[in-house]
Amino acid sequence: MTFLSIIWDLPDDPDGNVRHIADHDVSQEEVEEVLRNPEGIERSRSSAWPIAFGETAAGRIIAVVHERIGTDAVYPITAYEVEP
Repeated sequence: MTFLSIIWDLPDDPDGNVRHIADHDVSQEEVEEVLRNPEGIERSRSSAWPIAFGETAAGRIIAVVHERIGTDAVYPITAYEVEP
């Protein structure tokens, strides 16, 4: 599944997804790379949110916890680097 629209909060929102992702040293661009071309999607055991996994152009493996909005949009909740 590829998502056409990715919904971002304002960068200065202290509770927003941009800040949440930056706290894990992941960029918005890396999140978008993974969400536009995920290698797999699973469910989180702890939250039941979907998690997309993928490799970025820089070779990092990123997990993106997200919420689906409609059929082609996604709201990234957080993201973090994982071991291969």
